[in-house]
Amino acid sequence: MKTRRQKIFASFRKYHFEIRHLTVLFMVLIVFQVIVSFVHKLSTQKFLVKTQEWYQQDSAERLANLTTTSLELLLEAKSPGQIATETDVRRIVQDFNIIFSQQLLHQNVQEICLLVANDSSISAIDDGRVLYLYAFENLKHIPPPQMDHSAALALYREIKDSLSTSEHIKTIVEGKQTFHVFVPFVPRGEYVGAMYMRNTPDFSFMTREMISSYDEIAITYAALILFGLLAMYYISSYTVKERNETQALLFEEQTRHMAEQIKHQNEMMFTKRIYHTHHKAEKVMGFIKEDARNLSAGTIEAIKYRIEKYSNFIARVIYDMKWYDPPLQTVRSSMFRTNVNDVIEFLVKNVFLRVSSSSSEFEFVTDLDTSVPIVPINEYVVWEVLEPLMQNAIEHAGTQHVVIIVRTQYDPVLCQSTIRIEDNGKGLEPWLLESEGHGMKKIFQEHSSTKAVTMKKHSGYGCYIAYEITTQRCGWKMDAENLPSGGCVFTITIPHGNGS
Repeated sequence: MKTRRQKIFASFRKYHFEIRHLTVLFMVLIVFQVIVSFVHKLSTQKFLVKTQEWYQQDSAERLANLTTTSLELLLEAKSPGQIATETDVRRIVQDFNIIFSQQLLHQNVQEICLLVANDSSISAIDDGRVLYLYAFENLKHIPPPQMDHSAALALYREIKDSLSTSEHIKTIVEGKQTFHVFVPFVPRGEYVGAMYMRNTPDFSFMTREMISSYDEIAITYAALILFGLLAMYYISSYTVKERNETQALLFEEQTRHMAEQIKHQNEMMFTKRIYHTHHKAEKVMGFIKEDARNLSAGTIEAIKYRIEKYSNFIARVIYDMKWYDPPLQTVRSSMFRTNVNDVIEFLVKNVFLRVSSSSSEFEFVTDLDTSVPIVPINEYVVWEVLEPLMQNAIEHAGTQHVVIIVRTQYDPVLCQSTIRIEDNGKGLEPWLLESEGHGMKKIFQEHSSTKAVTMKKHSGYGCYIAYEITTQRCGWKMDAENLPSGGCVFTITIPHGNGS
């Protein structure tokens, strides 16, 4: 027996219950209890309201029917041809008035009258003497009633035909509390009209009391469960306090480690970007030195123009070395007015075509649309975008003689310009044109390169930097694709709306 008990306890020890398990269990119990209580309350309230509405109508109809029966009995107590003394007349009139007035004393009755035919119209009688004269002396011109019964007359006209045919009680409910009751008035078996009574019986206090009692029970039960949970949390807080403090310290340590790691990655990225751009600056410095050696009286203006452009580009490269992420106003601002065509022509003529092997290895063809608008982008930022794309066409074309075609075009309908840099090479590898989950093609991702493994250490940054500057800083769009005839094309889309 003891061995069996130990086995049972051992089977329970396999399951480790913590405060969160108990919390979920008790929360489920509370939610179920609240749902059951809510549904039961709604069903009880609905039943009570339906019962109340039925009882209200039945009570109003019973009272109206009793009043009508009393009037009919009084009328049948005296035949029309019977001669009555003045005392009998006063007594009968007094009885009629008592019936009318006693009903109005009831707190739920607001209006009562007898609706009868008067020639071609319908009149309301709420006075005992008028009723006596109408019933026993054939009064033809019924005087106006003491109260305004126009609403009752309007409702009676709508149901008069069906009421006289069926001789059943008709009740019209207005809202949920007001009952317009019409009881057929049939003295001596002849339909004369209808007894009207407007009744507003109110038994909602009974429903409120019952619902209030049920709410008190539900609140008490929920409060007991809530206090039990609070007691459990109060007791268990001491046991989990040390664990929470340890977790907080661990979280702080992880946060510091992550911040250091992000800072290290930014520094590495900054270093790689400097390495990628410093050789461009070296090449431009070579152009400056060559122009300085060739300076003469006849070439001073042209060389001055080139040296100024080269120097500004070197200054831009040095400025980029100061920031992880340069301020936006140094890239895009309304004070910049850059002609994209001029930048392209300068790069082709004064950068790429200045190398000694240009005539045999590559050739540039430009097709520039003069209607391309001015862009509010720093001229040397545009240089940083276009130069690596043209260089990529030269280095990765994979053909003996590379022809690079640079086209610009402005679409006035779409209000945007496009820059296309095409080559006649072998094109991009298909895997470089595949998109990741966020939509960026692999050609524009960091370290994406088709160079040999031994050359990849500092490769894969040209297209990445151009894409990052184009999309993140300039607000433009860039795409790459292979041409059906061979080679590839880089397309830059420049929107001109909203100051772009």
